[in-house]
Amino acid sequence: MDERIKKTILSLQRNNMAGYFVQDREELLLLLAKLIQPGETVGCGDSATLEETGVFDFIRNGRYTFYDKHKSDLTREEKRAIYLRNFDADTFLTGTNAVTVDGKLFNIDGNGSRVAPMLYGPKQVIVVVGINKLTDSTQDAIDRTRQVAAPMDAKRLCKDTPCTKLGRCIDCRHPQRICNDFVLIAGQFVKDRIKVIIVNQALGY
Repeated sequence: MDERIKKTILSLQRNNMAGYFVQDREELLLLLAKLIQPGETVGCGDSATLEETGVFDFIRNGRYTFYDKHKSDLTREEKRAIYLRNFDADTFLTGTNAVTVDGKLFNIDGNGSRVAPMLYGPKQVIVVVGINKLTDSTQDAIDRTRQVAAPMDAKRLCKDTPCTKLGRCIDCRHPQRICNDFVLIAGQFVKDRIKVIIVNQALGY
């Protein structure tokens, strides 16, 4: 673990969030098995990181009640019902757009269904993040999210926004804009409710 990661974990702890470091997917899944107890209800946010690391399949195949929003045949109403159940989940799993070395989490969201349970509701929130998401300041986190993560995510979602063609954000007002909620989590009232697992790999956007 290099000094930058150590500093980030210590900063998270000072902000009442737990920090962990793992080398790879195998260590990540072993840690998740310790943090999430059998029989728990588990919700999730959209996350390329969780998909890449096999976390979704790990939960689907485990002894958990998974509020799985990724089924292809879900109606809009069924998805909304899952989003609302996430608030009462034992564990909410998500990625994040950026983590600052002073222990803050920054995210941009389209409809708030990912960031809202991070802020309130689930008993614990587990955030999985690759080392490519570590930034030196809040402004760097915002810039990274707007200019790197958001255009790539908009392209993944097949949006027709300018960023999908330009590869950068121009602060558009397009009706399909996904940059609607800008959320900085600087700390927690409940100690270790948010747990951040840093994986020693580049993951997600």
